[in-house]
Amino acid sequence: MSKFKNVLKKNLFTIVTLAISMAILLVFLFRGNSVQQLSKIFSSLSVGWMLLAFATLAVTWLLEGTADWLLCRHLYPHWSFGRAFMIGMTGLFYSAVTPFSTGGQPMQIYYMSKMGMQPGHSAAVISVKTITYQITMVLFSLLLIGSELPFFVRNVSNLAFLTLFGVVSNVLFILAVVLVSVNAGFIYRLLHSLLNLLGKMHLVKEPEKKYASIIAHLDTFHAGFKVMGRNWKLYLAVCLLTVVQIFVSSSVTYCIYRAFHLRGATLLVMIAAQVFANMVAAFVPLPGGSGGAEVSFSAFCHVFFQNLLTPALLVWRLLTYYGSILFGCIFVFAGARKYVGAVPPKDTGGTSAVEKKSA
Repeated sequence: MSKFKNVLKKNLFTIVTLAISMAILLVFLFRGNSVQQLSKIFSSLSVGWMLLAFATLAVTWLLEGTADWLLCRHLYPHWSFGRAFMIGMTGLFYSAVTPFSTGGQPMQIYYMSKMGMQPGHSAAVISVKTITYQITMVLFSLLLIGSELPFFVRNVSNLAFLTLFGVVSNVLFILAVVLVSVNAGFIYRLLHSLLNLLGKMHLVKEPEKKYASIIAHLDTFHAGFKVMGRNWKLYLAVCLLTVVQIFVSSSVTYCIYRAFHLRGATLLVMIAAQVFANMVAAFVPLPGGSGGAEVSFSAFCHVFFQNLLTPALLVWRLLTYYGSILFGCIFVFAGARKYVGAVPPKDTGGTSAVEKKSA
């Protein structure tokens, strides 16, 4: 009994956040739908398309691991794909169960350090991965939404607000990181003044504490690129992998669409809708973007699913969110048992590949 209580206490936060996410999903699910109606709809789903939806999700996880592997091998040439894949799944799992997805990166750095990578190097890898993903997602989503703009203007209400919210949130983050490397002093003074102003307007609590937190994050990203060096071929390769990853992961929605025996919408327009919905939901302060993910999916995808939107939303969340939690938990547990405390690759814990070249 005491062992059960210890496990419950240790995982209480995760349990609570999952309960909140499930409650929000159930509200969307049973609003205007009976259990009998949903059961009938789900029993008619195409098994082939559902298997393909899961396969695209699995490919997404492999691409995540591959991108991490490329970055790790830049500093540690003998870093194995298995280690990188476990780190990728760690990020997916802890991002899914923490507000603003804030838990993924610290836990990735923690496990990489436990595997033998120096803390500064692990922080550099994760920082570069984060900023390259953010830049790629913004540019790719703008390209897709621009190519299908007439369609979304006709079919998505409040498109201007959603576009502004998604783009501004992401662009401000990217600009802050880039400008810190150009003129850190100016950016720090500007940020300090802005937070003090917002504090006086009672829009931000404890502006000094918030300032210190933001500066710490910006310094981490800046230091990450200094450690990794100006290897533009590597960054380009990671960006291209990220494009493929976003494209494949967003194809899950199209597979679900076909699983409901629906036709008419093109793969490209549905990918554009899903990419932009994900970008908007990324800044919702609940685990897994709960609430925001459901609303943005409904806003961008209602035109495709019509009266099947609610069951489609459930299938989509079960696959993309709860699937990531389930398999992320399995791979993190298995990976930790295999790699944490095991003999690390022979070039970990010592001089990095970049440092050797510059020596």
